[in-house]
Amino acid sequence: MEPPVDPIRYPDMRAEVIDAVASLADPDYQQKVWIRREYPQPGFYDDLTININILFDDVCVLPDPRTRVGIVLHPGEVDAMKALGDVLDPLIDELGDATDAQYLNHPQWTNIVTAAQHARQTLMHSDAAKS
Repeated sequence: MEPPVDPIRYPDMRAEVIDAVASLADPDYQQKVWIRREYPQPGFYDDLTININILFDDVCVLPDPRTRVGIVLHPGEVDAMKALGDVLDPLIDELGDATDAQYLNHPQWTNIVTAAQHARQTLMHSDAAKS
């Protein structure tokens, strides 16, 4: 039996983090929404910048996820989120305000997708353990 999951102070902010990580983890979504701008409903908008801003600026879960434990993360999620930040942050430094297509076509992008997939799985596992 797994230990109980500690409560999160800001579950709505956590949901934003999970959505941002899920977007980074899904190359099909990225092509459809970020590149082709095929949105699921009217009034919807999403792109790479929004997701980066959520993780780095709005919720500040990256680059140091330890500071967000108990706020939006559980302790067991820190390593997976740090691994995502460790591959995403240098690419942001390199590409800056490049287009979404330039990010997605960069040779390092697959590493970001892989790290995001692991982070998403870790986040979802914690939420499932809580239920």
